[in-house]
Formats: sequence, C-alpha cells, structure tokens
Amino acid sequence: MFQDEGRFGLLGTPRRCWAPRAMRPIVGARLERKYIYAFSAVSPHDGVMDSLVLPWVNAETMSIFLAEIAQRHPSEFVLMVMDQAGWHLAGELRVPQNMRLMFLPAYSPELNPAEHLWEALREDCFANHVFRDLDHVEQALTEGLVALESNPLRTRSMTGFGWITSISLNAS
Repeated sequence: MFQDEGRFGLLGTPRRCWAPRAMRPIVGARLERKYIYAFSAVSPHDGVMDSLVLPWVNAETMSIFLAEIAQRHPSEFVLMVMDQAGWHLAGELRVPQNMRLMFLPAYSPELNPAEHLWEALREDCFANHVFRDLDHVEQALTEGLVALESNPLRTRSMTGFGWITSISLNAS
C-alpha cells in the first residue's frame, strides 16, 4: 500500500467552472487558516483504500493510522510505502507487527500514487465551496473519502499509473 496525508481546511481555492457565455461566475473565498488531515493508504493493484481523518500530523497520529490499517487487514502482511516526512521517520513511531515501512526517495511526490487522491478530493468535494467551520470541512472530506473507498475501480484507475492496472487485468 502507498500512504500519504492531505491537508484540508477553511482556506478556499477557487477552481475553474462552467458559466453561461459573457457571465463571470462569483465564487466565495475564506481566508481563515484552520486545517484537518486525511491519512490514506491505497493499493494501486486492486484499488483498496483505507482512510482516517485526524486533527494534526505527527508520530502519534501516524501510529494511530498504522494501527488502524493493521486492524483492517489482520490476515495480511502490509508493505507500507511512504515519503520521508518527519513523523514517518520519528523514533516514537509505532509500527504494527504485520507491517513494514518502505520509504520513497526524498522530494519525489510523483512516485507516490496516493498523491492523486488529493486532487480528486479537492476537485470533487472542495472546488468553489466555502465552509462555515472545520466540522463542515470534515463532513465533506469524510463523504469524499467514503466515495473513493467504495469505488475501487476508480481508485485503481487514479493510482495505478496505467501499467499496474494493465498487469492486474492481464493476470486475472
């Protein structure tokens, strides 16, 4: 599985949208900097995805996430591939028995297929929305993550880099 964290908050990002000709769309914005974080792990081979929404990123929350993945996949050995964020390398990080960590080269987000999840969530659930508070951000984020988790074909197509998907289809 490939793992990554995404930051979502009240600070809006206007996106392109359709509007009638000669009409300029009006999109709200909010400048308050409050965030929550989505932790996700995805298997590009079959599109299985597991996520948690947590209030911050550090070794403690990363340990909670890894324990949750281990609990959701108790009969599997999980090789978790991730970047070299400080909380991934922290000495106090607790790695479950049925899991090993493997690190991508530094400064190479293009090698992590989990990065593609954030763009889909931002486009599908956050584009041109202004949220009243973090509870509403969390609700939208949770709904988006559940939609991705329940659609492994879409998740696989976003994260498989093409060759992984073709290998798995040919092996079937």
